[in-house]
Amino acid sequence: MRIFFTGGSGKAGKHVAPYLAEQGHQVTNADLAPLDHPGVTDLRVDLTDAGETYSALAGMPAMEDLDLPAKPSYDAVVHFAAIPRILLRPDAATYATNVLSTYNVLEAATRLGVRKIIFASSETTYGICFAQGERRPLYVPVDEEHPTVPEDSYAMSKVASEVTARSFHARTGADIYGLRINNVIEPYEYAELFPPFLTDPSLRRRNVFAYIDTRDLGQMVQRCLETDGLGYEVFNVANADMSVAATTQEVRDRFYDGVPVRREMGRDETFYAIDKARELLGFDPQHSWRDVLTDPGAARD
Repeated sequence: MRIFFTGGSGKAGKHVAPYLAEQGHQVTNADLAPLDHPGVTDLRVDLTDAGETYSALAGMPAMEDLDLPAKPSYDAVVHFAAIPRILLRPDAATYATNVLSTYNVLEAATRLGVRKIIFASSETTYGICFAQGERRPLYVPVDEEHPTVPEDSYAMSKVASEVTARSFHARTGADIYGLRINNVIEPYEYAELFPPFLTDPSLRRRNVFAYIDTRDLGQMVQRCLETDGLGYEVFNVANADMSVAATTQEVRDRFYDGVPVRREMGRDETFYAIDKARELLGFDPQHSWRDVLTDPGAARD
């Protein structure tokens, strides 16, 4: 597929865009900064500018396409570009940038006839990650039916983007899949970041004790590209286990006492439910911090 990938130079994108290229896709990275990866074409685009966004999506995907009898079009859009959290820009700028860029990408893609759009939403939509003070989910595990009522500008922008995406699906019938991505972890970060998480699980409370490995995020996007006909859907994206060494029962007893439990959970199962992605897309995360670090609680088993 010819893929217009926005934000391919960001933390997640710099792994996922090359992963898609390795799967045989032709990938154009639309970003303000280049990725400089040999398998990905860089295109500098300000996605908050509607004209630039439309022109970029209507343009030539890659130099080698000049040898074709006619200019090809993009087959899919993967929209990851955003200000990635609060406290990087003023709140108003974070909200405006993320909402406007998403609108511009969706409008240009659908007007140009792209029938598969995948966009990055966020775990923050559930209102827990960037809440003032402690905020607990209404129930566990947290699935896609859990209310999304955030109070911070970043999460608000993601909820607004989901509403916008659903409206573009209603207008066009295109397949538009939103990924509520959990805390993105690069492989090297297990050794660097995770040892404190294993001894003090409270450090992961705001992320619902979950994470997503960049390699498995790439797999998730690939599954979305392969799966047609779902219309508009949102999916939680996380690894199968938690980012802490405590068991699910220990986490429930310490952090979620009194929070309703919707179903039986496995010993180390993520509280950020991925059942929907598994069932509808065949998502099967393969990576874990346990492949790199020793579980300090293993000796008690």
